[in-house]
Amino acid sequence: MSAPTTNLHAGRALRLKALIVKESLQVVRDPSSILIAFVLPLILLFLFGYGVSLDARQVRLGVVLEDSSPEARRLAASYQATPFFDARTALDRHTLEADLVSSRLRGILVIPQDFTRSLYAPETTAQVQLLTDGSETNTANYVANYAAGTLATWVDQEACMRSRPAEPAAVLAPRFFYNPERDSRNSLVPGSLAIIMAIIGTLLTALVVAREWERGTMEALLATPLSALEIVIGKLLPYFVLGMASMAVCTAVAFFLYGIPFRGSLAALVVVSAAFLLTALGQGFLISTVTRNQFLASQAALVSAFLPAFILSGFIFEIASMPWLIRMLTRIIPARYFVTNLQTLFLAGDIWALFQPNLLILLAIAGVLFALTLKKTPSRLE
Repeated sequence: MSAPTTNLHAGRALRLKALIVKESLQVVRDPSSILIAFVLPLILLFLFGYGVSLDARQVRLGVVLEDSSPEARRLAASYQATPFFDARTALDRHTLEADLVSSRLRGILVIPQDFTRSLYAPETTAQVQLLTDGSETNTANYVANYAAGTLATWVDQEACMRSRPAEPAAVLAPRFFYNPERDSRNSLVPGSLAIIMAIIGTLLTALVVAREWERGTMEALLATPLSALEIVIGKLLPYFVLGMASMAVCTAVAFFLYGIPFRGSLAALVVVSAAFLLTALGQGFLISTVTRNQFLASQAALVSAFLPAFILSGFIFEIASMPWLIRMLTRIIPARYFVTNLQTLFLAGDIWALFQPNLLILLAIAGVLFALTLKKTPSRLE
C-alpha cells in the first residue's frame, strides 16, 4: 500500500474518531438522550408489564339463585370460590340486569327453579342460563369458557359425592410447552421490549440530524472533509451503544422484577437486539434527514415506529387472523421479526433455525434504510 493511500485511510480514521467522540460527548451532555434511553423505557415497561394482560381474573359475575336447593347453593358457591370470578348472588335476575347493561357485571348466571328436579330426573338435562355482555367480545368468551369449566368441575364433584363415577374410556392430558403457567405476561413482556426498542431507537436518531439543521451546525459539518458515510457512521455508533445499554436495562427489569423466564443465551440476545436496533436507528436517521425539523421528526418517529410495531407485529393481534393484504404488509415491519425472536429467546431458548431468517430480513431492511439515508444526506453545501 502506497504512502498516500495509507495517509488517506489514516485521515479518514481520525476524522471518524473525532466525530464519534463529539457525538458521544453530546449524548452525555444532553439530558433528553438519557431520558429517552433509560427513563422512557422503564415507564413503558411498567405500563406494559402491569397494565396489559390477556389473563381474565376476578371477572365480575352475578349468580341468580331461583332454586334454593342445597345443590343450587353448592353450585353458586363454586363460582364464588373460583379465582376467575368475582361472583355475587341474587334471588332475582331483574336486580342484576341494570348492572350488566352498565358493565358493572360481565355476565349473569341464572340457576332456574327446576334445576334440581331436572338434575335428578331421568332422560332430562339440567340447564343453567348464562347472560354475557357481547359488546366486549373477548371478555364474553372468557366468561362463557370459564363458566362452562366451573360447571363441569362442579358436576364431577357432585358425581363423586353420590357415587364413584365410571372411568372414562379416554382422557385428555394437556401439556403446555414453553409457558406451562399459561401466564400471558410471560409472552407480553418480551413482546413489549420490541415495541419499546422500536420507539426508543427511532426516536433517538430522529432528533440527531434534525437538531443539527435547526442549530445551523450541519452546515459547519458539511464544510469539513467528512463524507456522507462517515457522518452517518459517526452519528450512529454512540446511539447504537446507548440503545444496547437501554435494551440491557429493560431485559434485567423483565427478568428480575417481573420474573419472566429467560431460557436463551446472552450472546443470542445481543445478536438479535443489535440487528433490530440497526433498523430502528436507520429509520430514525432517515426521518431526521428528510424532515430537518425536530418537532416533525419526533412526531413522524412516534407514528411510524409505535403504531405499526404495536398493531402489525403480532405482539397483541395474531397475524394469521389478519386479512391477506395486511399480512403481506407485516412482512416489512421490523418489529414483527424482533417480537418473534424475543418471545422465542425468553420462553424457548436459542433456536437459530428461527433466528437466522429473521436476522437476515432485519439486516436487509436496515441496509435499505441506510442506503436511502446516504442518498438523502448531502455531502456538501448546496
